[in-house]
Amino acid sequence: MNAVLDSLAVVGRGAIGACRIAGSLVLFAASGVSHLLRPPFYWRMFVRALIEMAYFSLPVVALTAIFTGMVLALQTYTGFARFNAQSAVANVVVISLTRELGPVLAGLMVAGRIGAATAAEIGTMRVTDQIDALTTLSTNPMKYLVAPRLLAGLIALPLLVVVADILGVMGGFIVANLKLGFGVAAYLSSTFDFLRTMDVVSGLVKAAVFGFLIALLGCYQGYRSRGGAEGVGSATTAAVVAASILILAFDYVLTELFFAR
Repeated sequence: MNAVLDSLAVVGRGAIGACRIAGSLVLFAASGVSHLLRPPFYWRMFVRALIEMAYFSLPVVALTAIFTGMVLALQTYTGFARFNAQSAVANVVVISLTRELGPVLAGLMVAGRIGAATAAEIGTMRVTDQIDALTTLSTNPMKYLVAPRLLAGLIALPLLVVVADILGVMGGFIVANLKLGFGVAAYLSSTFDFLRTMDVVSGLVKAAVFGFLIALLGCYQGYRSRGGAEGVGSATTAAVVAASILILAFDYVLTELFFAR
């Protein structure tokens, strides 16, 4: 009986802890968004964050997208050849990239790069008392550090996903024409005829949500870090893991909203 009660107590403590963290994260996000709507806004910090998230993340996202498109075309052709449906390769490549793989893979890549960097930067400022110094100088840390990054994440990832979609389709096009024997005109015609506006829009909406989550988790974990270098390392790891999990979870939720019948 005691063992059962102890097990239930562990589960209960875990559930309460998860609810507490979720509530704290929601309040942190609400505070950050509220500072976006109230002046002043630090444009220099926003531009810096936007360049860091969009421009400097472009190479890794571009390489991921183009190789994903190439592999997707090759694997789709191999599977569809069993049913004599090779003509659907272009359709599968474009819809998979625009709806799912483009935003999800770009989000995961940016989470690994920007989420970690944001958590490390803000966490270092926390443990070295630089955030307290901002408060002493009458500068709100949420407005100066968090709000510009949230807006930058909201804008940067959709821009990256547009590039990822184009390069991913191009990767599939290259493999289809150079290796699988598809005609250029037929492949492009099949791609554009099958693509719908909602496919692209849903991917961009997902990207905006993912970008916001990446920036939010990086800021949240860094802002709450404690314990010197070890605490900063733990915050960095937690930011990447939490952002990756939330990207996959919200991907399902948004897919359900857009395409469930």
